[in-house]
Amino acid sequence: DGVEVQAPRGELLIKVAQDYGTYIPRFCYHERMKPVGMCRMCLVEVEGMRGLQISCATPVVEGMVVTTQSPDVKEAQDGVLEFLLINHPLDCPVCDRGGECPLQDQTLAFGPGESRFVEEKRHFEKPIPISDLVLLDRERCIQCGRCTRFAAEVAGDPLIDFGGRGSSTEVITYPGAPFSSNFSGNVVQICPVGALTARSYRFKARPWDLSAVETSCQSCSVGCRGVLDSASNRLVRFLGVDSEPVNHGWLCDKGRYGYEWVHAKDRLNIPLVARGGGLVPESWPQALELATSVIRDVFDKHGAKAIGVLGGAQGTNEDAYAWARLAKGVIGTDNVDAQLGDGLPAEVVIGMERATIADLDSARAIVLLGPDLKEELPVLYLRVRRAAVDLGVPLVDIGASNTGLTPYAQAVLRHLPGDPEAVTEKLAAALAGQPTRPDELRPLLEAIDKRALIQKEGPVVVVLGRSSVAEAADATVRAAAILAQAGISAKFLSALPTANVHGALDLGLAPGFLPGRVTLAAGRDELAKTWARVPEEQGLGAAEILASAARGEIKLLVLLNCDPIADFPDGQLAKDALKNVEHVISLNSFTNESMRHADVVFPITVWGEQRGSISNIEGRVSRLGRKITPDGSTMEPWRIATELAARLGHEIDLESFTEVQDEIAQVAPAFVGVDSKLISWARDGAVLPVADHAAEITLALSSLDQNKRSAGVSWEPIPTSGEDTPDNGAVPPAVISPPRPAQALYSWAKQAPERTAALADSYSLRLVASRTLYGNDLITTQSPSLARLATVTAQLRVNERERDRLGVADGEVVRVISSRSSIELPLVVDPNVPERVALVATNRDAPGASDLVDSNESVTDLRIETLSRPVIKES
Repeated sequence: DGVEVQAPRGELLIKVAQDYGTYIPRFCYHERMKPVGMCRMCLVEVEGMRGLQISCATPVVEGMVVTTQSPDVKEAQDGVLEFLLINHPLDCPVCDRGGECPLQDQTLAFGPGESRFVEEKRHFEKPIPISDLVLLDRERCIQCGRCTRFAAEVAGDPLIDFGGRGSSTEVITYPGAPFSSNFSGNVVQICPVGALTARSYRFKARPWDLSAVETSCQSCSVGCRGVLDSASNRLVRFLGVDSEPVNHGWLCDKGRYGYEWVHAKDRLNIPLVARGGGLVPESWPQALELATSVIRDVFDKHGAKAIGVLGGAQGTNEDAYAWARLAKGVIGTDNVDAQLGDGLPAEVVIGMERATIADLDSARAIVLLGPDLKEELPVLYLRVRRAAVDLGVPLVDIGASNTGLTPYAQAVLRHLPGDPEAVTEKLAAALAGQPTRPDELRPLLEAIDKRALIQKEGPVVVVLGRSSVAEAADATVRAAAILAQAGISAKFLSALPTANVHGALDLGLAPGFLPGRVTLAAGRDELAKTWARVPEEQGLGAAEILASAARGEIKLLVLLNCDPIADFPDGQLAKDALKNVEHVISLNSFTNESMRHADVVFPITVWGEQRGSISNIEGRVSRLGRKITPDGSTMEPWRIATELAARLGHEIDLESFTEVQDEIAQVAPAFVGVDSKLISWARDGAVLPVADHAAEITLALSSLDQNKRSAGVSWEPIPTSGEDTPDNGAVPPAVISPPRPAQALYSWAKQAPERTAALADSYSLRLVASRTLYGNDLITTQSPSLARLATVTAQLRVNERERDRLGVADGEVVRVISSRSSIELPLVVDPNVPERVALVATNRDAPGASDLVDSNESVTDLRIETLSRPVIKES
């Protein structure tokens, strides 16, 4: 339009125009999907080219002259809109898209103003459920193909498509196969007309009734950015924000619809104390005094070593720091662990050379050495899949069973649970350039050679986590050490799934470590300037804490928003610990089995009610926004810690979450420069240590800047004018130049633990115990939309050959025997499970995997016995 602009060669014309402030109307185009040119709304004139051109599929070239507004363009836009409106119902007052609908907006801005169509519009039955979460209104559909392309291109779940021809074309699902994708809610967000609506939001609110705040999701540890909407102090919607380094605007369904649990009827909203054989309500002052007296009594009689603190991975960074300071700096105990036996040693997670999510795109290869990302870290699955499928990054899948990414891997290396070293050594040697090429690795190495033609340098990104809690973490650490020592420039991307486990570990909720990724010995002298004391000796981890409590040595357990009986892999050990420990203090939002042993229960604020920050799998610190005020009298966990410290005679002078953030920036070496201002300004967060990643920080300079960068969010830019929008009057600097930490951060020595002999395989199968996306966790069971998807009954999953060898029918109840105990489960055939392996999901109601696992054993072997029971069909 007469303005000269510069753009990267090959960039699409519609994107270049948008970046320079010229909006070309569109329906089918989405920045995160391949262009298709279906809607014809984005037509423009290009000098020298015959006819109008679709700007969403036209790359820019040197000297191109483009006109986006002309009589011919206007006539084309009028025609497209008039055609789309022929059968589109005029039900805007009751449509969930009304008020934020691109069809409304573009009809007003670019349409003809009146319609010549006077016939009866077509009518369909509506709405039609295409899944348990998504409803389809066929009358509104304009066949832009956004939903079908997302399902196939991005999610890899091509379960919806177009059926019919001409005027009979409509979105359909396949017979007997609903749109059962972990990412189905994204099609609702990107649908430009309200043809696809969310069951949870349908008829709930209008856009002008909502206020919004930008925040991070806490359903897992990826830390997806999103906008949280509320109306009348109730959360009603969560939309993905297009954060370039993290989630690209996508959310999994658990993250998208999991906000509903915040309003569950049985949430705790008043302190409880043990009295008369049960838990009864009490005032905050009395509850805090009782907790203080319990801590003081145990400390005076038995010392700090008799106190253990478990959990903290579900809270904020501020909560983690305050409780680390209370436990280690006031009480003096180092028996602190945020991980409940489901993670990796803290020295590995804290000290390994970390990759970022963006490193996946430029990697020489990606090695999966962890859980099924599609079930445990769904949006990380999308990023890995995109790197492998769209960008051609070679993928290796190491594990005991198939995962959602197995179909995209060039090399699939299977091993018996607890024994990954042999296949990992073979892979490491091949990646390091060993002359001989094993047959099973030949496709991988050929793909790497091909990749080297366009990507000569780049790390080997190892996605590292626990694929099964039925085996010791040592085997995974040994495999990681093999790759770290192989000379292949390996970087590690953590796959620990608990929401803020990385922030909790970074801020001291781990034995042997202090806030800021430093050990007790390295950080003691500096931290003693701020803290009253620092533990002299390294304390116990979660398994040791529970074992010590079961023996009666630990007298007090503090449970930070956790339930060891449900969460710890060895359920029997957790039950013994809670049964034998003298005192329990619990911070939680719902009642649970472990809480029944508590002396005091403190109700806490949760996601959506609390300001602060979290750290994701990269170590990216990002802001949490508060959208509603909690019902009842709940309190932030960090504030409970300061209240208890004051009553114990050690005043912690922290009055707000920003003061906690500023103290962390002063005393925690890895957090140098990450103060409350930077957390507020950094739109996509800041990766630690921030001095190494300062150039990657995108400052939220203004709402206009935010809108410009959010083109792929929902349909239009999402305003974030909520009560928590950062606006402290301070203007961020043009460039962030944070100082480097004065202390050296802890670095993993890449040493592998000694290999312990596995149990003799006298039983028939070896157990893999892992999570699924929907189980008996609170987010799922307390959110009505997700509860319909939950599977809470455990099943024994084996392949068909093992089922036939056992001589049982699919669905038949069998007795499962381990060295720990025996339980009865229905047997289900699963083709993704290899021979000699049995899979039982951990997030299920008892009896389940936690009844079979013995934390003292390196692996869990099973024997199966048949019973005379009726067959149970799988739901």
